[in-house]
Formats: sequence, structure tokens, C-alpha cells
Amino acid sequence: MSNYDTTPDNLPVPQDDGAANHLLGMQLPSLSLASTQGGVVDVSAFSDWLVIYCYPMTGIPGVPLPPGWDNIPGARGCTPQTNAYKQAHPALKAMGAQVLGLSTQDTAYQQEMAERLQLPFAVLSDKHLHFQQALGLPTFVVEGKTLLKRLTLVAHQGLIQKVHYPIFPSDADAAWVLRYLQSVS
Repeated sequence: MSNYDTTPDNLPVPQDDGAANHLLGMQLPSLSLASTQGGVVDVSAFSDWLVIYCYPMTGIPGVPLPPGWDNIPGARGCTPQTNAYKQAHPALKAMGAQVLGLSTQDTAYQQEMAERLQLPFAVLSDKHLHFQQALGLPTFVVEGKTLLKRLTLVAHQGLIQKVHYPIFPSDADAAWVLRYLQSVS
């Protein structure tokens, strides 16, 4: 059984394949995505700073990860990344930044993690890949499911100002965002 709160040693490090180079300066699409906090969220409607961390999928305790998951560069680490954002949330909020998690899993699946980790922010479902397609986000396929490669978008007034890709280790992402926001404030 896997411990989702930590990552194993010797995970393969993702390499920058250039698949996110086009995102800087793009406008966030006007899309309504289902939220773990109920209802839908239009990611283009935020007027201040918005951090959207995109991740492949969260595991559920007691349910095995897909075969070979730990061999996919950047796949493992969704729970540590999410926990890091939970810890950084008060500081990000104090800087005027909203945080959203986003994956291609459906809201019911995401809800388990949001409740288990007691997240103070919403996680959005892009199960129909509308957000992914609108921005051309990098993906990979596992067991017939299209999953997002781990990346973070930092937007201001709907315009992507900074992109973190590839991300490794996953739990260092929130600190990277904090440093960036401090540098521009």
C-alpha cells in the first residue's frame, strides 16, 4: 500500500519538453468548471492573483496506483503538492492570491481528497478537458485516461504571468509561487 503523503526516493525527474512554453501571456479561458466546494468556478473571473496548480491525479488510500506510476516522470506527488498549498494558503491569501487545484478527475473523486486533507480552497474538475484544450496544456495517458502533466499557472486579472513547469519535487511548488509573488509585490 502506498503512502500518498510522501514521495518515494529515486523518482524520475521530469525534463522540460517545451510543452508549456506557449502559456506565458495567455488569457485564462472563460470556462465554468465543477468545484469541490459546490457549484462551478469560472477561472477567468478572478480580478486579482490566481494560482492554478494542475496535477495528474490523486490516489485514494487503499486503492493501488496505476501500474508503473512511479516510473512516469513527475506523476507521483499530488498529495504532497496539495498539502504544501494547504500550508501556504494563509500566506498566499494574505498576498491577495486565490488558489485552485485542477485535475481531469471528476468532482466526486476529487471530493474524497479535498475532505480527507480538509482543503481551504477548491479543486476543479476538467474531466471533459475543456481547460486543457483551451490552453493546450501538456498531458499524458495512463490506463486510457488523459491526465495533466504537473504545472502551475500564476495569473493576474486573467492573464498568465508565470508558469512553473516542469515541477519537481512536487511539494516545492507552493514555495516557488510564494517567492514569485513576493518578487512582484
